[in-house]
Amino acid sequence: MFDIAIIGAGINGSALSYFLTKEGLSVALFDKSAIASGGSGAAGAFISPKISAKGTICELIEKAYLHSLKFYSKNFDTLTTNTSLLHISKDDKESKKIQDFKSSTSLLRVETPASLNKILLNSAKDSEAVYLKHSAVVKAKELCEALAKDAKFFNENITSLEYKNDHYVVGTQKAKKVILACGAYKMPISEPYIKLRGIWGHRIDVKTTSRIPCNIHHHLSLSPSSTDGTVAIGATHNVHYHPEQNEELYNLKEGRLELLKKASFTTELQNVNIVKDFVGLRCGTNDYMPYLGRVVNSVKTIEKFPLLVHGKKVAKENFEYHKDLFIINGSGGYGFVLAPYLAKQLSEYITKNTPLEEPLDPTRSFINYVKKEVKNAKN
Repeated sequence: MFDIAIIGAGINGSALSYFLTKEGLSVALFDKSAIASGGSGAAGAFISPKISAKGTICELIEKAYLHSLKFYSKNFDTLTTNTSLLHISKDDKESKKIQDFKSSTSLLRVETPASLNKILLNSAKDSEAVYLKHSAVVKAKELCEALAKDAKFFNENITSLEYKNDHYVVGTQKAKKVILACGAYKMPISEPYIKLRGIWGHRIDVKTTSRIPCNIHHHLSLSPSSTDGTVAIGATHNVHYHPEQNEELYNLKEGRLELLKKASFTTELQNVNIVKDFVGLRCGTNDYMPYLGRVVNSVKTIEKFPLLVHGKKVAKENFEYHKDLFIINGSGGYGFVLAPYLAKQLSEYITKNTPLEEPLDPTRSFINYVKKEVKNAKN
């Protein structure tokens, strides 16, 4: 009998297993493939803030970015490259976001070094940009494996959950509590208000004689050159491709060409040799805010409070919830930034009943679902 079962071994599941095992809990970590075999393994794993005007999501990511920079450097320094970040606008809309960011941020920013400007093409050099002193990039798959090392990993595809006698049956194992960290893949429970969308990503690692001195975000992201000249280029995003829904296979060759073309808008890479492709499905929410917390049982809650459909307000504490079932999901392209921050919160909520940040509560989607979809269906 495990204390906790985590379904999904991407960065969210792996980070959560790290904090829970630190609290002395036994953790079973499940994935149908391997640790970081999907979107997390394909991520560029850049630790950067959201470059935008102030707002709830921007502020959340900034707090998580500052937390994660310290967390990775302190606990996983051999898997972390601390560097700076040059973020260049790719269009007029993003230029405005950068201007708003620069006028409001308290993060340490400095002038772009002349040596960095030298490697940029004129179109990139002349665009609106911001240069931040502190950023990082981590080794995605290796980091997830290191985070999950004290959990027991099970290579099982969990398609359903059964709760009986005060515990869950999860595949071949039993656990007192379950946490859903499934990404954009099908969850083992059916809750129509949990709105998740898949974002297919492709990254390539290349060897090049050109030297990239820091993280560069433009039409895509470039990592600093490693000692052997390897640069990570990623990641392209495709919201129309989902490996569980599309019959055709993803075209790696076309994906590589797109990545190299977008990189060519920023700088000229010399003597490029593609080392490896990384592809996978990232997961976002419809409102771009991650889910973190308990999972409402929509059927039982609507049965208990039928007037919810007509707009009656009910305190979320009175909703019916799935027993000892939680979710951490929907971080989109900021998975490696958000994961340690969110996982620590959820771990402390489970072990110490420490409150979670209100905007992350999945009940927000349940309330919207009842107001719109359930009401329209009844009408």
